[in-house]
Amino acid sequence: MSIREEISKAVGGHGLWKGRLATAIETGKSEYTPEQIDKDNLCDFGRWLYGTSIPTAAKNLPEYETCCRLHSDFHKEAAKVLRLAVGGHKHEAQEAMNQRSKFMDISNDLTLAMMKWQKAAG
Repeated sequence: MSIREEISKAVGGHGLWKGRLATAIETGKSEYTPEQIDKDNLCDFGRWLYGTSIPTAAKNLPEYETCCRLHSDFHKEAAKVLRLAVGGHKHEAQEAMNQRSKFMDISNDLTLAMMKWQKAAG
């Protein structure tokens, strides 16, 4: 799969995580633990991002480093939201995912960074 395709897939995948977190907030349950979510190298994008299939030239772009940092930050914030959700703190978890939250800021920044890297590496 090309860089363009992998990044497009990742944008969609991180969008799905917002839905999974919303479900966890509503139900108080998740098939994942916060400890699993905290690790940024276990998801499909993380395995690809830190793997060996990305050309060196694409990894040398500043956009790559930005994506790595924001992807890690995304996982840390998602783990915090999930910890609140499964811990019975529904209101706090909802607040942690609202449009003005750190989670949403990082999520939006990550999507933009991935699109910039996709264009630069394209």
